[in-house]
Amino acid sequence: MYSKKIVIRYTPDIVQQPVIYQLVKQYNLVFNILKARIFPRREGVIVLELSGSKEDFDLGIRFLKDMGLKVEPLSKSVSQNIDKCVHCGACTAFCPIGALSFEKQTQKVLFDPEKCNGCELCVSACPVRAMEINLL
Repeated sequence: MYSKKIVIRYTPDIVQQPVIYQLVKQYNLVFNILKARIFPRREGVIVLELSGSKEDFDLGIRFLKDMGLKVEPLSKSVSQNIDKCVHCGACTAFCPIGALSFEKQTQKVLFDPEKCNGCELCVSACPVRAMEINLL
């Protein structure tokens, strides 16, 4: 089974359509909503983990893009700005899944974007705003 975390950006004209339902019904994909900000008649964003066969996944992503939705991997939306980071470790205490960790030997904060679920807790915890999450 293939699984990947993605960010889908909605436009106001598409936000009322049952897009996720179509992914399940037409492409046999299983989804887990990690984060969502969707409002009627406004732009929205949803972070999903999609699972299924690689072929169904690719067809589902093509369907979303053909509808005019912007689809990107979650790892492109979350980053650690090394130039800003002072490696204080404050963010590591708030990361619920261990995407951020403190390496004692180097005294550095390490970020694993593959583990990140886009919860944004690290953004508010970081005093220098080194964690950059662009979900909107």
